[in-house]
Amino acid sequence: MTKIQYRSADVDGFKIHYREAGPAEAPKLLLLHGFPSSGHMFRDLIPLLADRFHIIAPDLPGFGQSDMPPRGQFKYSFDTIAVVIDRFTEVVGFDRFAVYIFDYGAPTGLRIAARHPERITAIITQNGNAYVEGLSEGWNPIRAYWQDPSEENRKALRGFLTPEATRWQYTHGVADEARVSPDGIALDSYYLARPGADEIQLDLFGDYQSNVALYPAFQDYFRKHQPHLLAVWGRNDPFFLPAGAEAFKRDLPGAEVRFFDTGHFALETHAGEIAEAIAGFLSH
Repeated sequence: MTKIQYRSADVDGFKIHYREAGPAEAPKLLLLHGFPSSGHMFRDLIPLLADRFHIIAPDLPGFGQSDMPPRGQFKYSFDTIAVVIDRFTEVVGFDRFAVYIFDYGAPTGLRIAARHPERITAIITQNGNAYVEGLSEGWNPIRAYWQDPSEENRKALRGFLTPEATRWQYTHGVADEARVSPDGIALDSYYLARPGADEIQLDLFGDYQSNVALYPAFQDYFRKHQPHLLAVWGRNDPFFLPAGAEAFKRDLPGAEVRFFDTGHFALETHAGEIAEAIAGFLSH
């Protein structure tokens, strides 16, 4: 049975908690989670791949068990998150690796890839967007905050931080909700309820526009370096549309794109199928 180790790394004074499994000499695979989750979202995937890959799944800064310093001590932006995770890969010895990007993990991982293309052996994107056509109308309240960062528009985004909203993210578009464990929903809701977490997440909603601004740079990275890419996409995702997955083929003609009849958190219902797709993709 695969055993997952739970560790913490000191990243220049910032504690990053992470899950680790698999042989140290095996090909490396970095798993980057999204909102409002943590490395816990990979609990089903890791055991299915750890016999052939050395896997590390960190909690992003401000998420899970990683440090969540006050906003006055740390700037919560995708640039700073990427800087910390980039340095984290160096601390844990991930010099060349494939990266699995999901939701917030996408702009984090793609910043690292564009900065260090020589380190990236492949990209697996699971509802990790890099094209404007992948953004649904579900982003409209957040777009309104980008255009007018008023207190009223910021307050309107608090609805995304409720336990009900988290449950909806997990179950929307899922054919059989009985397949979705309540544990991930409860854990995410617990982390979101910590003092100060709400304001941090609202800051990140506001800063997400920096990711959209970088889409052309990410696409330029794709065209110039032609990384091997597999898209495994929950086709019923209310935030990231199937068009966003198909768009990768525009810049990466060799990209593989697979859709699954599920929602945003595709691993909750299709971890086995996604693991099989990843294993086949990375084997060649």
